[in-house]
Amino acid sequence: GGVVDLNTLKAANIIGIQIEFAKVILAGEVTTPVTVRGLRVTKGARAAIEAAGGKIEE
Repeated sequence: GGVVDLNTLKAANIIGIQIEFAKVILAGEVTTPVTVRGLRVTKGARAAIEAAGGKIEE
């Protein structure tokens, strides 16, 4: 798994370069472990990420 943070979301053109913060919400399944760093995360998304072996870093 990789690291998901504001810069990786911008680099992948998922969010615009002017965006200063983002929140991860659960939509679909999390099948690979990822590390979410410096993003807000809903309870459902946190549970799914952790269940897939990932982690949340504040």
